[in-house]
This record gives sequence, C-alpha cells and structure tokens, in this order.
Amino acid sequence: MERRSLATLPVRFLLLITLVSVLAGCQVRAAASTPKPGSTPSVAAATSAAATAASTTVAASTSPAVQASSSATAVPTPVNSPVATIAPASANTAATANPLPVTSTGAGIIADVAAKARPGVVQITNEQLTLNQLNQAIPVPQGVGSGVIFDQAGHILTNNHVVAGAQSLRVSLPDGRTFPAKLIGRDPRSDLAVLQIQGNNLPVIPLGDSSKLVVGQWVVAIGNALALPGGPTVTAGVLSALGRTVQEPAQGNSAGPFLFDVIQTDAPINPGNSGGPLVDLQGQVIGINTLAAVQAEPGVPAQAVGFAIAINTAKPIAEELIKDGKVTYPYLGIGAYPNSPAIAAQFNLPDKPGMIVTQVVPNGPAAQAGVKANDVITAIDGHPLTDDSEIYRVLQLHKPGDTVTLSIVRGNQTLNLTVTLGSQPSTGA
Repeated sequence: MERRSLATLPVRFLLLITLVSVLAGCQVRAAASTPKPGSTPSVAAATSAAATAASTTVAASTSPAVQASSSATAVPTPVNSPVATIAPASANTAATANPLPVTSTGAGIIADVAAKARPGVVQITNEQLTLNQLNQAIPVPQGVGSGVIFDQAGHILTNNHVVAGAQSLRVSLPDGRTFPAKLIGRDPRSDLAVLQIQGNNLPVIPLGDSSKLVVGQWVVAIGNALALPGGPTVTAGVLSALGRTVQEPAQGNSAGPFLFDVIQTDAPINPGNSGGPLVDLQGQVIGINTLAAVQAEPGVPAQAVGFAIAINTAKPIAEELIKDGKVTYPYLGIGAYPNSPAIAAQFNLPDKPGMIVTQVVPNGPAAQAGVKANDVITAIDGHPLTDDSEIYRVLQLHKPGDTVTLSIVRGNQTLNLTVTLGSQPSTGA
C-alpha cells in the first residue's frame, strides 16, 4: 500500500484505480470480494463466481488499487451506505461565508489562488509504533497524506485512509510549524476523517459550495505529492465531470464503499495528495482529493482522471464527526445483489430489474417489515433500482428512524412494504 518518495519517506494515501470501462451512467465499478454466507447460499455462490470471472488483473502498484469491471456482478453487500444530509456546515464548524481575498501576485490567477490557499494545506504523517534494537516502542512514519484546515478551532479535513491504523499523527504546516494531532473521528464508509491541532493564527481555507460547480471550470489541486520536501505541490486543470459514482478498494473481505456525486478532474493527483483540497478560483475548497485512475485496461495507462469527494458531501459528515466522533448510518438489515435475466432464470426468480435479497438479518428493520430472502426489490420510495449503487444513493438521503417504502416482487406478487430504518450496528450486515 506504500510508495517510496524520492526521499525514501513512505508515501501512501492516494487510492489508485484501474478503469476497465466507464458505464453509460457515468459510474466506475469495482470488482467485489467473496460474499458473506447468507440465507440463500446457492445464489451467493453463483454470483461470487460470476464476479470472479468478470474481474481483471489489478495493475501493479504499491498504492491502494481498486479493480474495475464493466459487469454488474458485484458481490452482495449489506445495505448500509455512507449517509448524511448534504447541507452547509454551521458557522462554528467551518469558514464558509466568504471566499479568500484572492489578490494579484502578478503571476496569474492560479498563482494568486495558490498563494492564498496553500498555507492552509497540511502534511499529515501517519505514525505507528515499532520496536527498535533495544526493544523499545518508538513511533515510525508509515505514510504521508494531506489535509485542509477549515476552521479557527484547528479542525482538519482529510481522508480516512490517510489516518487509518495510526497510533499517533503529526501535522506539518507550510510555514514550518509542526503539531501533534488529535483524531476527532473517522468514517471508513465515506473515506473522511477530522483531526484537530492546537495553535495560534492558523491559516484557514473556506469551504465552498459544490452545487454551484460547472463542467469545464478551472480548479487547483494542492497536496503533498510524493511527500516531496518544500511544502505542498500545486497542480491545475479543469473540472472534467460531476456526479460520478466510484467504488473504493475492497477492505479485507468486504467490498469498498461507494462514493457518490464525486468530482472528476484532470488536475494531476499523485500519492500523497489524498485528503488535500481541490480549490476553485475564488480560493474555496470544493472537493477533497481521494482517487486517481492508473489504467484504462491492463497495459493501457489512464491519463488525467482524478476524483475528489464533493465538499457538500464532506461538510455534514465533518460536522457529525466533530459532534459525535462517528457517523450514524441508516440500516435496512439485508444483503442484496443485482438481478439479471440470466440469474432470474437460473434461480427461478422474477425477471424484474432490481436487487435480489440474498440475506435478511433476523429481527432487523427489513425482517420486521416482512422482507424475505429471494424477494426482488425494484424501487425504494419510487426510485427504480437500476444498478447496485442506487440503493446506497437513496439511503444516503435518509437517517435512522426514517421510513422508506420498498417495492418488491415476490413470485407473482407485487408488494409495497414500509421499513423503519434502524441504526447501523458496529458489526454485522
């Protein structure tokens, strides 16, 4: 998972993905891992084999990689997605009211934006304990990523994969100051985390509004590419696309989380950039740099395809992490898998577009509403489930305690079941 910089300091924290195809729905699919045993093992086994057959070899890389596939045969995963209502952060959480006063340096607009935003981009060093020759535990850098100071309280927004596994965290500012950092909270499902440092006159970058972005506008990516000495690297490009859906690398035996409404840019993003800001020409953070594509297909390199989590997705999650130290997710309590004519014929299921219920958690929200294994969910709240990411997309609009209506085909019956969403448990489906 690590890539060495020119200075041999371990660099992590850019998720590199291999793109096999970009689907018509503007989505990148990841090949999934082996499913958990469910109440319908025959379906799960067959779909797992299909996913394995459809997968391609991941490009050789020392950075995290996700393998993409154009097929819809992702392994069933529990339906519990990253969720938080997209809304502006409160005034005491982030500087959102006014953009940075971008004044001319005489070197052009990109230089002007960089001069104002770059001081607030920090280097985050992930330190983990190891034993030295005297059998003493000492902190050793395991990787370097980036982050952005977004309020005067010293809160820093970054990626979860930058801080995962850290036993201590050190934050370095471009002005030469270094601080120990406290982990306020992290959220693997959205790949976001919040740290905090204590210091005076901290340079703050205001958070923008990603709902106002347009394809083709200029953007600036800032981060600690390759952990090169001398401070953050600045690159520029255009906003290539909006509303992308990507899936992160598998985590152990679990499929990686879906990221929705992601920003695509051609501004160069490299290992070490993860967690750093994507900034507009007003000096406001409009995204958190997270992913980059390395191959279009095996042996064919991808060029200038990077992804950033939209700031309107990140802001409410950051608020919840600051408030509670965690993000609470809505929970259906099922495992689900995309239906297809071939699967429907093989297992004698209704040939309807949607998601096959492969597992129902006993006494979970779906079970209490009457959902059964082998049901085909065709819609949630009237939103057709056209692919396996759509169920996550709909759920992210809700919170625990909300009710949703599942449109279900069971044999020759068509049912509408109302489910009261629960809270995602710390373990389980």
